[in-house]
Amino acid sequence: MKTAPFSCTYTPELPILLRQLNCSIGISTYQAGKIIFLSPGSEGRIVQLPRSFVKAMGIALKGDRMAVACKDEIILLKNSPQLAQFYPKKKNTYDALFMPRASYYTGVLDIHDLDWTADDQIIGINTSFSCIVKLDEHFSFTPIWKPHFITKIASEDRCHLNGMAIENGKAKYVTAFNDGDTPKSWRAVVTSGGIIMDVESNEIIARNIPMPHSPRIFDGALYLLLSATGELVKVDLATGKYDVVTKIGGFVRGLSRIGDYAFVGLSKLRKTSSTFSKLKIAETADVCGIAAVHLPSGKLIGKLVYQNSVEEIYDVQVLPGMIRPGILNTIKPEYKMGLMTPDTTYWASPEIGN
Repeated sequence: MKTAPFSCTYTPELPILLRQLNCSIGISTYQAGKIIFLSPGSEGRIVQLPRSFVKAMGIALKGDRMAVACKDEIILLKNSPQLAQFYPKKKNTYDALFMPRASYYTGVLDIHDLDWTADDQIIGINTSFSCIVKLDEHFSFTPIWKPHFITKIASEDRCHLNGMAIENGKAKYVTAFNDGDTPKSWRAVVTSGGIIMDVESNEIIARNIPMPHSPRIFDGALYLLLSATGELVKVDLATGKYDVVTKIGGFVRGLSRIGDYAFVGLSKLRKTSSTFSKLKIAETADVCGIAAVHLPSGKLIGKLVYQNSVEEIYDVQVLPGMIRPGILNTIKPEYKMGLMTPDTTYWASPEIGN
């Protein structure tokens, strides 16, 4: 029997956990070109809301604002609970609604992780040009940091710089697949040559990391995902060694936390990929979805697995305090009808402007 698009299965513990934590989960899938919100519905269900964003990658969240890295632009959105309440298609359904407010037309940069700094700048990992960049209305991007071994800012993906951890509103740690300085030099050591760097000192603090992704600082400690081994780990910054919190299995990428719980993205490996075929987990990484982990114990609490439509996830973002959030994109014109001022909101009549 043919299943509906975005069909998924999940353990009964997952919607219960989301309800207890009073949150939803946002995921990005560049393969399917979607941002998907996963929310706890009634009667132990998971409710999905997929929205099209071309090659969606990093998701940044700061208060009521969201930024999404897409193929050739960064889309900025703002949550309006008031517009959510009166959303014409589903009134009194959503408790949040992220509305597009601006876009930075960057061109094709291959932005991976994305976040806001303490001084409200949007910064991201520009994987193609091997550097951290500032994103604004002035330029396609402004380089603000590069690894010391990168001798030239060029669109050559020299070390596959991919992950960024923020501490006190500043980029603190980054991950890359190696410390090479030639075009795609990382491919030769993709399964074992990964590094972790301290941005402030511009020093490598750990080597031989198996495909690191999604570095995050939780309560002053550095956690990250080892995609080549399917593990969530905690790094000892003094020695560069790491302890395995839990082995999830599969290709892990995308990490976010709320309270004692971490949510991890799982991707189905492309068997035809020359990169992924080298991984030891290549034969077993056959599911895509998210896993919920109890951080103090490392215990797997719940899991969601897609049956179709979604095969690769890049980012995972907890949406705290939102039980049924909505989001609109700039592809369909309905977002133009939602109007916001500092004092109030309006849903314009469809006839306006016709």
